[in-house]
Amino acid sequence: MSGIVFLSTTMRDEMVEFYTSRFGMTVWIEQEDCTILREDNLILGFCQRDKADSCGIITFWVGSNGEVDALHAKHSDIAEGPPQVNERYRIYHFFLRDPEGRRLEIQRFLDL
Repeated sequence: MSGIVFLSTTMRDEMVEFYTSRFGMTVWIEQEDCTILREDNLILGFCQRDKADSCGIITFWVGSNGEVDALHAKHSDIAEGPPQVNERYRIYHFFLRDPEGRRLEIQRFLDL
């Protein structure tokens, strides 16, 4: 089974530009007021609404610490801090924000 996470946005065009240019997502389906983006097995739908969703965390996971570090270097202007190890969850990660303030995370599972 596959899935899509739909998010309300007040800035649909800006969100599409942000996620395609920053994270390499591509437009998969274009609807009247929603754009569905896809990258590998992550599918996000941004739907134009009067209020933006801002709860939860969108997590992108990668396979190496080097990839986390490279993505941090690329996104240092919007990162909340440097990558670090979280022993509780056995991850190497950092947080950042999209233009509407949604919290994003780039992480690697240390045990995979």
